[in-house]
Amino acid sequence: MITLRGLTKRYGEKTVVDGLTFAVEPGKVTGFLGPNGAGKSTTMRMTLGLDAPSAGEVRIDGKRYEDLRFPLREVGALLEAKALHPGRSAGKHLLAMARSNGIPASRVDEVLATVGLTDVAGKRAGTFSLGMGQRLGIAGALLGDPGVLMFDEPVNGLDPDGVRWVRHLMRSLAEEGRTVFVSSHLMSEMQLTADRLVVIGKGRLLADAPVDEFIAGNSRTSVVVRVPAPADLRVLDQRLRALGAATETDQGELLVHDLPVHLVGDAVHELGIRVHGLTERTASLEQAYMELTASSVEYGTGVAA
Repeated sequence: MITLRGLTKRYGEKTVVDGLTFAVEPGKVTGFLGPNGAGKSTTMRMTLGLDAPSAGEVRIDGKRYEDLRFPLREVGALLEAKALHPGRSAGKHLLAMARSNGIPASRVDEVLATVGLTDVAGKRAGTFSLGMGQRLGIAGALLGDPGVLMFDEPVNGLDPDGVRWVRHLMRSLAEEGRTVFVSSHLMSEMQLTADRLVVIGKGRLLADAPVDEFIAGNSRTSVVVRVPAPADLRVLDQRLRALGAATETDQGELLVHDLPVHLVGDAVHELGIRVHGLTERTASLEQAYMELTASSVEYGTGVAA
């Protein structure tokens, strides 16, 4: 488990992480989201002892990272895939990591096989593509078979098969009871991968909730009704507005907000209107995220979500 209590980081007069308090629990994939400049990378760096907090604390299974005797056995992390000696082969890079933390050398071959790099174990890591570098970084995180894992943009540079592989890996690690903390900008992937979300903006905690609750609490569920007769569409529109719905019409479709689908169906039945479709449209994680973080974006573009 990763536990943050009042974690704060200031650079001069600028506060980049502001009193964060939350827990990343074992047995779940926790997604860590926020706009650029929100403080995600700084938070992860403080968790790993790479930056010192200005206030507050962060613990990994009750301990500070710097107090762990063999840290790679307890927490594995991928923050920067290219943070390695470019002249070393992939195998020797991992072997050096293993020796420094008392990890059996046999683990090197095991994790190389896990990430699909066995055939390039002797190749210099500095020649790797971005995707291969990501896989090597993931291998390094897995090397000590730790109970806590942290990944910053783990699918960066990977092809669709690689993205799907990472998704399966994250889920399987959580199912084994490990703590999995993942930062990503890919909302569609987080919706498929994460059990829980922690969202920050301008260094402050905006949300800490299961994915489904987060989406439901930060978006509007709509009902789409396809009505072939324009006159019927107008009648239905008036009835639903009278029931408190907000509506929009578009080429034979009525988009209904703020009214449950069963009440929309009841209105259609009571009016005896013929429809060609009645469908509930649930918001995506991306829509909910954009709604929540709209006022926390560091560099706005004016583009509607």
